[in-house]
Amino acid sequence: MSGPVLVYDDDCGFCTWWAEFLARRSDLRVVGFGDLTPDLRERLPEDYEECSHLVTDDGVYSCGASIEEAFVRSDPGEAARPLVESLRRFDGYGTVREGGYRFVAGNRSLWGKVLSKTPPARDPADRD
Repeated sequence: MSGPVLVYDDDCGFCTWWAEFLARRSDLRVVGFGDLTPDLRERLPEDYEECSHLVTDDGVYSCGASIEEAFVRSDPGEAARPLVESLRRFDGYGTVREGGYRFVAGNRSLWGKVLSKTPPARDPADRD
């Protein structure tokens, strides 16, 4: 694999905005659900369309963990890495992080009114 890959819902303008924000400020590649290669798809969980994923040589981060890890790998998140590493040591931190992720993900249409980018265009014949 050639570097970490953030896999995201490319039908979502809010998700597209964040994926491109992180890609411009890090060494991450971004790949939408609609552009998954068979090799990359094989590394994702069965229910991969439920949330974003960060695929690295060492493993796969999913949902809130994917955004957290992508952010701390970015230029603006570099300063937050020591704080995040400390928080990860606390019981219950993962539950809080995932709850925050689910809250934001469940309100994407609202957040998309503030931060959004037109999702990439694809041939309609490529859609299920």
